[in-house]
Amino acid sequence: MAPNNHSRRQAGLFSWTQAAAAAAIAIVTVMTAVPQAEASETQVRRDIPTGKRNVIFMVSDGMGPQSVDMARSYRQWQTGAKNVLWLDSHLIGQSRTRSSSSPITDSAAGATAFSCGKKTYNGAIAVLPDHTPCGTVLEGAKAAGYKTGLVATTRITDATPAVFAAHANSRSYEDLIAEQEIGEHHPLGLQLDLLLGGGRCHFLPGSAGGCRDDNKDIVRLARSKGFSYVGDRSGFDSLRGGEAARLPLLGLFADDNIPFEIDRRYQNNVYPSLEEMTRTALKALSDATRDSDQGFFIMIEGSRIDHAGHGNDPAAQVHEVVAFDQAFAAALEFLEQDSTPGILISTSDHETGGLSAGRARSNILGNAAHSAEYLGQILQSYGGDSNTARQLVEDGLGIHDASDREINAVVRNGADGFADLISQRAQVGWSTHGHTPVNVNIYSSSPQDSKALAGTHENTEIGSFLAKYLRVDLDAITRRLRGIRTTPNRRAVPDYSWMGKPLSAKELEQLDAQRNNSTRG
Repeated sequence: MAPNNHSRRQAGLFSWTQAAAAAAIAIVTVMTAVPQAEASETQVRRDIPTGKRNVIFMVSDGMGPQSVDMARSYRQWQTGAKNVLWLDSHLIGQSRTRSSSSPITDSAAGATAFSCGKKTYNGAIAVLPDHTPCGTVLEGAKAAGYKTGLVATTRITDATPAVFAAHANSRSYEDLIAEQEIGEHHPLGLQLDLLLGGGRCHFLPGSAGGCRDDNKDIVRLARSKGFSYVGDRSGFDSLRGGEAARLPLLGLFADDNIPFEIDRRYQNNVYPSLEEMTRTALKALSDATRDSDQGFFIMIEGSRIDHAGHGNDPAAQVHEVVAFDQAFAAALEFLEQDSTPGILISTSDHETGGLSAGRARSNILGNAAHSAEYLGQILQSYGGDSNTARQLVEDGLGIHDASDREINAVVRNGADGFADLISQRAQVGWSTHGHTPVNVNIYSSSPQDSKALAGTHENTEIGSFLAKYLRVDLDAITRRLRGIRTTPNRRAVPDYSWMGKPLSAKELEQLDAQRNNSTRG
């Protein structure tokens, strides 16, 4: 069967779904320190450029080296070409991912290493192990006059985007994070000029279809602070690829996460892709800084590679990695065409799933029309009987010879059953539904300008590199955060209650376990 010859059963399956259905800071210093290995003045100037520049930082959440290998093999089968991933020609090194509390990090601690250049405990949102806030590269960029942005395919309040523009003692405080992202209750005021992603639920009260624990309408609050807001595909299209964007901009395109790319492609009229959001965000920020002395800093996350790893779903994961690669290519194209110098750095916060894809059968993965998560939801909505399960296996996975035993396993296990079946047939192995301590890759648009990241590094070194490239002093931002009184009362010790109550080690462990048993890594 040809890779794209699935229109009849895809259209049929999609009909099932229809039926079931971001204050300026005065202190900015020029940093001159460089890694020991770089002694020459030429390299110093290269790694710490002068003048206006843009920084694009991309995070492929949960993507380990094997994820790239499997996506490469899939694309080679799909296209017949040898060189198929843009990422491959930009690999410069690897990152070690452990957190301060565990050899295996979560996304919050992993991304805090990028945003603050510091190790912290699993679950911390730009907060250190002593529960004090740490200044982030985005906050430093904002203080220096850069425009700033966040793009994600998960909830924009989720761990990785959150650590750049919010501070919370637990990643679970997403209602609090949503407020800080639009400048409410953030000690430094509004830090973001652009937010695009999912997670509308944490910006709206229950009475308006949201999931906040209070009755606050954060979308309305954002508008009162000057934000323009788009909340659906037509609103996104009205931005005209960023040309018509008015900053600050809040764009929320799903109540929770934007669907897996393998599913989203059939709902392109509902949800924008990561590549589309990337192109729109870069154009909007570039236009907004055209006449400024400073450029912009943006973090773009391919969020759901991680979720596919948690679900042990190889078909969903290859589509997520390919979608990230396409967004990476769009960022490269922007840098080549834009008049302002810039750099693109990309890495992962951790690997998810313990993937082993050396024998992966790409034709099996290519025959899948939908994710296991999606099929599991459809099966549940139809009562979970074996006849429905078999039809979904055939239409959704492209497997037409499933045994009764395999179908019964799907009925019993739902989404996990679909994922197990396609993993077995595609000869893809997984060692866990959680994260692993595997080293992850570092990519760059310019090996010369990012020579400090060549080789193997701690994840915190990536954060330090970003701060140096931006010429911002994160310690100054941290002192600013810790020196601002957030209550009218004088206290003997600083009041950090704006970051939410610190959780005990046991509570954090329980939250970590819950995430590893779901698709929210």
